[in-house]
Amino acid sequence: MRSPVLPLTWHLARSSGRRGLQSQLLAAGAAAVGSFLLLVMIAAALGAGARADHTTWRTPASAPANRATAIQLTTVTYVRHDPVTVVNLAHLPGREETPAPPGLSAFPKPGEVYVSPALAELLGRLPANQLADRFPKVTSYGTLGSAALASPDELVAVVGRTSGDPAVSARAGDQNYYDENLTERALVAGFTSTKASVLTGTDQGTVLLGVLLLVMPVVVLASAAGRLGAARREQRLAALRLAGATPRQILGMTAVEAAGVGAAGAFAGALGYTLLLPALARLPYGVGGWYAGQLWVGPLWFAAVVLAVTALITVSAVTMLRQVASSPLGVAQQSDPRRTRAIRLVLFVAVLGCIWMSTGDGQLKNRQLIALLLLFYGAFWLFGPWVVDRLGRVVGRFAVRPATLLAARRLSDDPRGAWRTVSGLVLAGFVAGFFSISALGLDGPDHHGQVAVVASDARHTATEARTALRQAGVTATVRVVGEDEFDSLLSGMPGIVAQVSGGQDQLDRAVTALTPLGGGKLPFTQQYVATPDDTVTARVATVSTATLVLSFLVAAASAGLTAAANVLDRRRTYGLLRLSGTPLSVLDSARVREAVIPLTALAGGTTLMGVFGATQVNKLAGTTMNTSGAVRLLVCVVVGALAMFAAITASKPLLRRVTAGPAQTSD
Repeated sequence: MRSPVLPLTWHLARSSGRRGLQSQLLAAGAAAVGSFLLLVMIAAALGAGARADHTTWRTPASAPANRATAIQLTTVTYVRHDPVTVVNLAHLPGREETPAPPGLSAFPKPGEVYVSPALAELLGRLPANQLADRFPKVTSYGTLGSAALASPDELVAVVGRTSGDPAVSARAGDQNYYDENLTERALVAGFTSTKASVLTGTDQGTVLLGVLLLVMPVVVLASAAGRLGAARREQRLAALRLAGATPRQILGMTAVEAAGVGAAGAFAGALGYTLLLPALARLPYGVGGWYAGQLWVGPLWFAAVVLAVTALITVSAVTMLRQVASSPLGVAQQSDPRRTRAIRLVLFVAVLGCIWMSTGDGQLKNRQLIALLLLFYGAFWLFGPWVVDRLGRVVGRFAVRPATLLAARRLSDDPRGAWRTVSGLVLAGFVAGFFSISALGLDGPDHHGQVAVVASDARHTATEARTALRQAGVTATVRVVGEDEFDSLLSGMPGIVAQVSGGQDQLDRAVTALTPLGGGKLPFTQQYVATPDDTVTARVATVSTATLVLSFLVAAASAGLTAAANVLDRRRTYGLLRLSGTPLSVLDSARVREAVIPLTALAGGTTLMGVFGATQVNKLAGTTMNTSGAVRLLVCVVVGALAMFAAITASKPLLRRVTAGPAQTSD
């Protein structure tokens, strides 16, 4: 006998009317947003790893002296606050040919200079005495292919040298104590290193941090999509259950409907991600924008996300029907208050205690941190409805105004539904508290406006430096630095330091003018010294800003969708209240307070936990709270509250339409 599940599901979906269609569209929209954001997050994580892989060839991988075929020296110089990676290559005489580096068809010959397209554009735009004169003079520059670059905006130069050129000498590879990951030299036989550049090596880790903090609000949004129209579906299926439908048929109809809506929305969001790849590739991160191919997750991830979002929505919808299967009469009469038990509080305290003990020594691996973060989110997801239930009871006992009493009754009657409305912003509060207070930057000596050159004969180099700077039209004070001056830019290395007057243009001219004096060692500035720390700080700052913005947007969208769905689900209740004479303004105020009351208590708690977590991280890093952290946190709280309020009040016109004809809609 043919199963009636599919035809009956299709019949009920078609006959659900305009309001049923509205719930389905809202659910599909939430699924689309969820799949889009999940794909973007996965793309950023995978793309950051791919970009780092494109920089490994620049790190010299030492080969045995008898097998080496070339010398490779990679260093970094700065222009206009932007890093320029310079790869010097020299073939060893009498050795076999060295394979071509990525992005080139052949190993560069002495005197050849290949540059990335972004660097070629910059060389043509800036005066030669600010950048071009740092490289050998050529009639034209070759072009590096995309295989050599992490980003289309990256500044990279590959310079062909002779084996006796000072730029590839052992002395040039020993810049100073800042050498690690910035200036490295080795005898090589190819480009097989697996060590990423310092400019891209931390990109994927910081992106994963943002993904872990953002994934839960996105899951909340997708889960909310499965519960849209839950009350309408419960009443409809409870009637079918009383008419003789089996629990399996009830669950089957729910799963088919939710899966169809979820799959359509998830695929639409995934398709939107695909179409927006060129626009997403223009978003800067780290060394610049992206190649579109780096952000393409591939068919497996594409299908996995669509299926995951569909499954999440389906499971979320099916779990709402436990009472329909076991007690359809109680659902039909709306007699189930859906109370929560105190065991949730016990489990929450136990989980927090476990997290506290696990982080006591601060020695945690990445997988342990991920597990603890997921455990934290799970604990709050378990604890939230219990708090909402208790808040409803307490507020209802002391309520004076009708709107407050209605809100309190709704909180205690359906604490899980009220929690779903505010859960996104509650979890976003943790993100806001963490990123607003964290301060990973280390304060060090201020050497801005200075250019340093390492030199054994510092006095002679100082005389040459004054002449070179005067000829370049740069006003600067040059002083000799000895090996005992550890607080200078040279930090204990002998040489000279030029204090340049003027802006960035003058500083770039000074670096270019002093380049020939280092005997192969490039002059460097404060930016070179601070590159390892500043790179991490900049990446964390970018990810934290993006995570904060997306967290609040997702939370507001989740709250808005849930609020709109609640209006549709409760249209019978609202209609009866209007028939009894309740003003529309009271109903709307009750809806807002239903969100504000739990939001104030729970979001405040998670925000404080985020602040505590950031404080612990700051202690481990040896830093203190940044001065602007409190202000930024206040802004986040205010903006988040306003976004939540706007999302909830946006469904007021829907409430007005639903209750416009109470005599027709209340039964």
